[in-house]
Amino acid sequence: MELKWRVCLLLLALAWSLALVRAQDEGDDLDVEDDLDAMGDAVGDEGDEVDEGEEEKPPSPPPAPKVTYKAPEPMGDHYFAESFDRGTLDGWVLSKAKKEDIDEEIAKYDGKWEVEELKDSKLPGDKGLVLKSRAKHHAISAHLLRPFVFDTKPLIIQYEVNFQTGIDCGGAYVKLLSQTPDLDLDQFVDKTPYSIMFGPDKCGEDYKLHFIFRHKNPKTGEYEEKHAKKPDADLRTYYTDKKTHLYTLVLNPDNSFEILVDQTVINSGNLLTDVTPPVNPAAEIEDPDDHKPEDWDERPKIQDPEAVKPEDWDEDAPAKIPDEDAVKPDGWLDDEPEYTSDPDALKPDDWDEDMDGEWEAPQVPNPKCETAPGCGAWERPMIDNPNYKGKWKPPMIDNPNYQGVWKPRKVPNPDFFEDLHPFRMSPFNAVGLELWSMSSDIFFDNFFISSDRSVAERWASDGWGLKKAAEGAAEPGLVNQMMTAAEERPWLWVVYVLTVALPVVLIVVFCCTGKKKPDAADYKKTDEPQPDVKEEEEEEEGEGEGDEKPEEEAEEGKEEEEKQAEEHKSDGEDGPEEEPVAKEEDAEEDEEDGSDEKQEDDVLRRSPRSRKVRKD
Repeated sequence: MELKWRVCLLLLALAWSLALVRAQDEGDDLDVEDDLDAMGDAVGDEGDEVDEGEEEKPPSPPPAPKVTYKAPEPMGDHYFAESFDRGTLDGWVLSKAKKEDIDEEIAKYDGKWEVEELKDSKLPGDKGLVLKSRAKHHAISAHLLRPFVFDTKPLIIQYEVNFQTGIDCGGAYVKLLSQTPDLDLDQFVDKTPYSIMFGPDKCGEDYKLHFIFRHKNPKTGEYEEKHAKKPDADLRTYYTDKKTHLYTLVLNPDNSFEILVDQTVINSGNLLTDVTPPVNPAAEIEDPDDHKPEDWDERPKIQDPEAVKPEDWDEDAPAKIPDEDAVKPDGWLDDEPEYTSDPDALKPDDWDEDMDGEWEAPQVPNPKCETAPGCGAWERPMIDNPNYKGKWKPPMIDNPNYQGVWKPRKVPNPDFFEDLHPFRMSPFNAVGLELWSMSSDIFFDNFFISSDRSVAERWASDGWGLKKAAEGAAEPGLVNQMMTAAEERPWLWVVYVLTVALPVVLIVVFCCTGKKKPDAADYKKTDEPQPDVKEEEEEEEGEGEGDEKPEEEAEEGKEEEEKQAEEHKSDGEDGPEEEPVAKEEDAEEDEEDGSDEKQEDDVLRRSPRSRKVRKD
């Protein structure tokens, strides 16, 4: 039992330590390093002294840390950088075109764009591009500082998106518009040629993160869209948490690519092997002029042509037959129907027999049948027919003429080509957003295109990193986060109970229950199996009571000797005076000897080994 309590205390101490560490970690998360403003002198200088007569006031809690916003500045080679912190759309072109082949009412790209702060901004002064309209076509674009040419340098494109009001159906992807002689940003539409399309898209419960590039067929000169494989990660959170997320695409000259969200890789692959349809067509294709011969037999099994139906096979035998061994239960009411007219029912006052017909009381279960095994005509129950065989069919055997599944023969693909460098796409010189959305207030910010990953990461740190720090500083505590999450997803309460309440119950059961075992000190060291403790105690008590009687008799004898000695002295009898003293000394020695012998006998008597010998 003592060991259990020690384990219990250890578990409780461990839980308390984890709680303190978690609280400390939450406090540490509020630090925003060099981006925090200096804390105000809320408590006062350490050297200030409290005026006499004034009560010392408890220090006020420190103010929540704030992050000072500073617009990011590109610190290296880049092709495009836009933070919208100027508060204008200078350099951006709104499309004036119309979409083709759709209704005139929605054909225009008349969706509104604004430059403004987030609705729930944690960084005053941080502005972005906001899609303002619902159920509208939006198109806006801007030229790069110089065209990007796919040669020996990688491509890094990144930007931020925040679905402030959620997203029902719509996209937030960007297009890198191909450099063509007829590129006109005023006429930017969905069919404007692009080299790469990248970014989030969602409709219904289909959450996507596009990476599409247009590949030019070297034989025909036609372009075909190639879609990267779907990521394995769950993308739902990025669309529903109403936080700002950083989307990054890294495309390398060796055809490898990486897709990152919040600087974490969620998808990667190679342009030659991880896109659909594949860049290079198959070297061989099925011959379109090849046809299956009429006598080609693809049946692996056939009915045995030599099989004959047995003479005793009865195809007309029923599957079920009455049970001839069944007997009608006693008390069955043959003359009583299962249902009878309700005797308490009354014909409605407005019942018109000419219009409604003859009125009949509604049927109710016959009360006489409630106590009987059944009512009505008794019929034998049906059972499976042991002679039922069903329709006879010949057994199946291997087809001796089986030739396998026919396939057309392979012939060289006339459209075959091999492009080992799909990275070398068409150069692009503009970036654009061409979107349809059923949700408004989609926030875009901090577009950046570069060929130097370290430069892009620096831009991300100065932009999205600062925004993340501000959001983290204003993040509610762990308990509030759990409560908020449970409000959106009620099934989380089950998880909380299993992860919190269950361990507590187990600790209580482990620490506070269980049968108390006797201490090890109650047992004597012995090689023999230990007897029941209760029986030992009873035996010891019995033996102890037997030992006490001789001791009481010895004390009574001693008292009588002392009385006799006093009587002799009082009567004046002569005798040696040392004799009583000698007797007393002898009595004390006898008492000590008897005490030692009693102790030894008691030890021997308490020993289980000695007891066993004595009993034997």
